[in-house]
Amino acid sequence: MFNKEDINQIESRGSSVASVEAQVELFKKGFPWMKIVAPATPGKGICVLSDEEAVKAAEYYDNARIAGKCKFVPASGAASRMFKDLFSGLDKLKAGEDVPADAPAAKFAANIERFAFYDEKLFGKPADTPESRKDILSKTLTEEGLDYGSKPKGVLKFHKYPDGEVRTAFAEHLVEAQNYMRNADGSANIVVTISPEHQHLFEEAYAAVKDEFEKRYGVKYNITFTYQDKATDTIAVDKDNRPFRTEEGRLLFRPAGHGALIYNLNGLSEELVSIKNIDNVANERFLPVTAKYKKVLLGKAVELRDKIFGYLNELDAVTGDNLTIQPYPNIPGMNAIGADKVYQSTKCQLLCNDIENFLLNELCIQMPQFDDCKTRVMKLREKLNRPIRVCGMVKNQGEPGGGPFIIAEKDGSTSLQILEGAQINKDDIQAAAALATATHFNPVDIVCCLHNYKGESFDLLKHVDNEAGFISSKSYQGRELKALELPGLWNGSMSDWNTLFVEVPLETFNPVKVVLDLLRPAHQAE
Repeated sequence: MFNKEDINQIESRGSSVASVEAQVELFKKGFPWMKIVAPATPGKGICVLSDEEAVKAAEYYDNARIAGKCKFVPASGAASRMFKDLFSGLDKLKAGEDVPADAPAAKFAANIERFAFYDEKLFGKPADTPESRKDILSKTLTEEGLDYGSKPKGVLKFHKYPDGEVRTAFAEHLVEAQNYMRNADGSANIVVTISPEHQHLFEEAYAAVKDEFEKRYGVKYNITFTYQDKATDTIAVDKDNRPFRTEEGRLLFRPAGHGALIYNLNGLSEELVSIKNIDNVANERFLPVTAKYKKVLLGKAVELRDKIFGYLNELDAVTGDNLTIQPYPNIPGMNAIGADKVYQSTKCQLLCNDIENFLLNELCIQMPQFDDCKTRVMKLREKLNRPIRVCGMVKNQGEPGGGPFIIAEKDGSTSLQILEGAQINKDDIQAAAALATATHFNPVDIVCCLHNYKGESFDLLKHVDNEAGFISSKSYQGRELKALELPGLWNGSMSDWNTLFVEVPLETFNPVKVVLDLLRPAHQAE
């Protein structure tokens, strides 16, 4: 399948021929559909808190003992999709055509003065003419002006304040971090995943605000920029599942989606991590509600952590650490012959009943029946001793994004998962019905607990469902191809985690997927 040049290309990327061959096989056999039991809804998979409960959760976070925390911001890639419609409009205008008044390109040009990056010296005053529209689009997208078409979202100017201050998306994340992710010493740790070619842009954007923000908010920022490892890129194939080759005959590798960031997350030492996409920010006047519900998620995560750690410590006390046979309390000298009595004891089985009820009622994990008591204890311990994530969910208003569902696992249990549309078999009646009756979607507002009950970091790579990836259709220089997406960061990469979904207000979700989103109230001045 691969020649000598191919092998050199593969190995130079830090990958292996065996890994790439395995990827090609995945294209051939595909991925199994997720077996959906039901959509996660309020009262059955989604926790809806009263105002009083929300306050208590935030207070729980404020008073919790935490072994380090940080904000994790996926921010790699250029903002090309954000400006896709503008590029299309610019191409038409360059060809001598005009764009309709209701087209995104025309709307953008007509409203250019409302965008934070508007500069009258650069753009001049907009006019209702094709030439003015072409000039505005060109100066926004190309090197003739701002060159925003090739820059990452994080360094684009998103917001302008009444006093004239202008902030990038990255700057707004700095403002958020000092509010709800501040450490006891007044510092705030932020890890930003970027592309290597964009690092100088982020460093410039950071330098422009660092001193002012640290003085204004009384914070010390600790910023780390990390890259998505090239070794996680996946090979592309043609329609016949043969390795796709460029006109020069080289293999084509593509970034494998945000699922590759599980490697970056796995490298963190902090116990508590908040994840939020780079484009999901708002004007600072929205920060009170944003911070309030982020603290609610943080509090629910720490509360869940403490509950699970308590059960694991109780299991250790009753059965012995890691299921090794220890002397049973009050029965000195008990040896392995009497070990089964430990698991069959009333005390142990009552604890198991309590744990099973907790898993079912709090996390929608329905455990299967077990043939013996020891297996039951072992399986319950495995379910408890996993990374934890608490995910904010917003009511479905037609926004793009994955959805929360209850699915059937291979081991006979059920679990809460975030699924993308590509993972759902629309031809399956039950799956289609679950999709149709789903009430919420995933805004990527996640809090993670990454340490186990002994204070050790989990190896997150051991908790990935490698069968939860998917195949998508793409193109390269006008030629169609198939791309392989690794299990998404908040999909299959976190499949084997203990998961809690919590409803948060729609006001906390303000993504900028296309440039016209910046005209929404959350991104405009008063």
